[in-house]
Amino acid sequence: MYALIAAIPIFLTVILMVGFNWPAKRALPASWLIACFVAGFIWKMGILEIGAQTLAGFLSAFETLAIIFGAILLMNVLKQSGAMASINNIFSNITKDARIQAILVGYVFAGFIEGAAGFGTPAALSAPILISLGFPPLAAAAVCLIYNSTPVCPGPVGVPTLTASSVVSSSVTALGGDPDKFTAMLTKWTCIPHMVGGLFIIFIGLCVLCKVFGKNHSFKDALKALPFCILTGVVVGVLYLTMAVFVGPELTSMVAFLTALPILILAAKKGFLMPKEVMTFDGVEKWGDQSWLSTQTVSQPQDKGMSPVKAWMPYVIISIILVLTRVGFFKIKPILTDEPFILHIDHILGFDTINWDFKFLWNPGIMPFTLIALITILLHKMSKHEAKVAIKDSFCQISGAAIALLFGVAMVNLYRYTSNANIGAKVASTVIDTFDYTNSSMLYVMADALANIFHGAYFIIAPFIGVLGAFMSGSCTVSNTLFASLQFETASLLGMSQVLIVALQNCGGAIGNMVCINNIVSVCATTGTSGNEGKLIKTNIIPCIIYCVIVATVVGIFMASGINPMPELLK
Repeated sequence: MYALIAAIPIFLTVILMVGFNWPAKRALPASWLIACFVAGFIWKMGILEIGAQTLAGFLSAFETLAIIFGAILLMNVLKQSGAMASINNIFSNITKDARIQAILVGYVFAGFIEGAAGFGTPAALSAPILISLGFPPLAAAAVCLIYNSTPVCPGPVGVPTLTASSVVSSSVTALGGDPDKFTAMLTKWTCIPHMVGGLFIIFIGLCVLCKVFGKNHSFKDALKALPFCILTGVVVGVLYLTMAVFVGPELTSMVAFLTALPILILAAKKGFLMPKEVMTFDGVEKWGDQSWLSTQTVSQPQDKGMSPVKAWMPYVIISIILVLTRVGFFKIKPILTDEPFILHIDHILGFDTINWDFKFLWNPGIMPFTLIALITILLHKMSKHEAKVAIKDSFCQISGAAIALLFGVAMVNLYRYTSNANIGAKVASTVIDTFDYTNSSMLYVMADALANIFHGAYFIIAPFIGVLGAFMSGSCTVSNTLFASLQFETASLLGMSQVLIVALQNCGGAIGNMVCINNIVSVCATTGTSGNEGKLIKTNIIPCIIYCVIVATVVGIFMASGINPMPELLK
């Protein structure tokens, strides 16, 4: 009962965005309002606390908006300076085939960016590159979101996986286990099913691209690129698993995808396993759906004959900064995440537990994206007019996303922190009659209800709980923060491998990036397709479900075979 009531704002969001095709900037404020009523009347949350959590959500949304703005500003600066046209020419010179371009840019290059920065930046950076190569903006947004799944768990620099491990570390210790071993096993057994699913998702992304957006609207066009999909999956997979097993989560995506990129570019240039017939989006304005195109004015790249080295230099500098600041070996993170580089707003509306801290130099939107974008204006010797156009376009593109993100994150805050209400909802779990919990958040109640329904087949639903967390919060990391402990304890109660079930949570949180509201709003803002968020959810929901079924099946086979990476936790 409580789970259904808690789910009302989510159902409303999906109905408005998918059923009525409302833009996120209209649907999310409406859903937030309903969430306020549910939190107030059912969870007995006070009006002042609802207001405080809403304000805290607005402030948290600012962090995401900073990332979006930095990515958009960099893209617009590169367009106006002529760098994007040069980058366009580089990928065009590799191949004119849109399917291979989607794999190289949307999957491999974006995979490296995910490993280095994450948090919505990969799709926001790679989609505009595909647009500059001739992709319809909505097609670029859809395929980049689909591909922004496999590299997520070990990226950015392992944060989602390390977060999941950290959340359950006390439970592991209480059962006599070694938290460090759990982290190593979680990394390995997350990446194995993830890469099996990755082999399929590369091809599935092309199926969506060809069937929905291709001129022939046929899966056959995707089948012609299947050999290159398999090659990509094998090359990335070998590197991915090697890093996961022998190094750990911090560098897995970053190194695997960065190393795979030149290998696959060379294969493409040599024509190895390439489709015989080239597929392009030439003339899409005439034969395509007009809704695929930008709904906002987005400036086009100017070709000034810039050298490839100079054009790529901002990305090179960004990559170096990300590696230096994100990899623990260099010990820069403690400096950037400590005083005086933190903005504090404490005791919002008088609540001691509701605070906001903004580590502004740790936010990739500010440093390095905005910083490098401003430096690029000088390095590329842009005129005042060009710089003004780039900055103006960036603010115009982010305006629609701002409303959606503000209310979206505010609603998530209500879902996450209703357990802090004065009375709350008392919910009894049916997994074990004596197990109950009080003041459970709306999000936790929904997840627990799913677990109670599935019991022994819980591994099937485990990744979907991860998707739910990512859909609402916009982050695999936050999804793991919310649900990793629930997944661990449920696995313990049901006698299942805790490592494998938490791995499914980790995978689900990553897969949820395809449909999570924050990422969809971000990429729509970046590609100038704001207002089409509902279409993207409808387009990407099937690949999301397929990926979840694949990883659940793989883990189910492991469990049926008696595999338990840490059997000592069930003794």
